[in-house]
Amino acid sequence: MRFRKGKIHNIVGVLLGLIVLSAFIMLAFFITSFIYKTIGKTPNILITQMINSLLGIFFLVTTIFSTINFGSKNYREYQINMFKSIVEAMEKMSKGDFNVKLEYDHNKIKPFVALVKGVNSMALELSTMEKMRQEFVSNVSHEIQSPLTSIKGFAQVLRNNNLSEEERVHYLNIIETESTRLSKLGDNLLKLATLDSDQVELQLKSYRLDKQIRSTILSLEPHWERKNIKFEIFMEEVEIIGDEGMLNQVWTNLIHNSIKFTEENGQIKIYLSQVQDKVEFKIIDTGIGIDEEEQLHIFERFYKADKARARSIGGNGLGLSIVKRIIEVHKGSIEVQSELGNGSTFTIYLSSKFIK
Repeated sequence: MRFRKGKIHNIVGVLLGLIVLSAFIMLAFFITSFIYKTIGKTPNILITQMINSLLGIFFLVTTIFSTINFGSKNYREYQINMFKSIVEAMEKMSKGDFNVKLEYDHNKIKPFVALVKGVNSMALELSTMEKMRQEFVSNVSHEIQSPLTSIKGFAQVLRNNNLSEEERVHYLNIIETESTRLSKLGDNLLKLATLDSDQVELQLKSYRLDKQIRSTILSLEPHWERKNIKFEIFMEEVEIIGDEGMLNQVWTNLIHNSIKFTEENGQIKIYLSQVQDKVEFKIIDTGIGIDEEEQLHIFERFYKADKARARSIGGNGLGLSIVKRIIEVHKGSIEVQSELGNGSTFTIYLSSKFIK
């Protein structure tokens, strides 16, 4: 069947070629007839037919080559214009201007369309990264400026010799608190920079995860006892391979957050279970909760769900970003479920047999 279709296509092609050639021979006939009439002399029929045939073939070949050359010229012009646009776009991006969007025709040559799409995609990604960088610098500047302003202000107040000893101690405590806040910000930024690098070296070892979490809860006892928060613990014995130091930071940040955002006489529940190689950690609190829209941004750097409350109780919005990154480098995942005013649930999934 395919052979027959191919044969039919060939026959149709030949017929079309003959029709076009006949048309050009006919054109040659009219031209030569006009010439013969003008000069008043006509060759014999055989010579006339030969001349008409040759002229017809000449016209056909000339038309074909003219079309090819015209197409080639257009193609070359398209190439030149396209490369010129791409070079100009690259020059703009090299100078930090990522507002680049090259126009293209979907019907043009596919490699060029793919190239232009690639440039547009790269410009968009670089633009997004630049916005994130600017936002990051702005957030860092704000987080640094705030404690520095306090330190400078209270240091100037301390120059007053008429201050009582009680006032002096109060202002010194504020300066110490703000200095600690600055130091913590620096530590967190350094941790994130390390976690973001491609050369994160995990100190892997096998250890009891349930013991580590219990130890973390006990280390934070002064914080939850002060608020009379009730802890309920439901943990299986779980042996895991991971970076003990990094994962300790995860449990510290999450449990401390739950304590911080849970009102007095509240409750925190912690679950740890294992099914085959899958480990699940869950912390549920009766805290203030997180708005549904804000849950989408809760792991972003410097993001604070309740900004007014965050200012009063401290924090720089990096804790959950660090948690997420540590879990990611351990090939795990973290989820949040919350309702404003009804507490939050953070769930972490890890593999007990971590494989690099």
